[in-house]
Amino acid sequence: MSTNNNQQILDDIHPFLEEMLIETYLEGKGYKIEDLKNLPEKEVKQLMKEASTFASGKLTEVEVKARLMQVLHDAYINE
Repeated sequence: MSTNNNQQILDDIHPFLEEMLIETYLEGKGYKIEDLKNLPEKEVKQLMKEASTFASGKLTEVEVKARLMQVLHDAYINE
């Protein structure tokens, strides 16, 4: 699989992973996404800011690992 194909796969699943990670963060804080509508706006903004930061960090990890795997794969194939 080419690097461009791998990047396309990452781009395609990015929104799904981001949503899943945000939900995971919120659940770790004791909330479900539906619960946010019952919270004060200030609290929702803070929770979403924290959840977005969490998701961004985890997505970066996934992307770095995927690139590393591609580099290792390419190096092995080109031996």
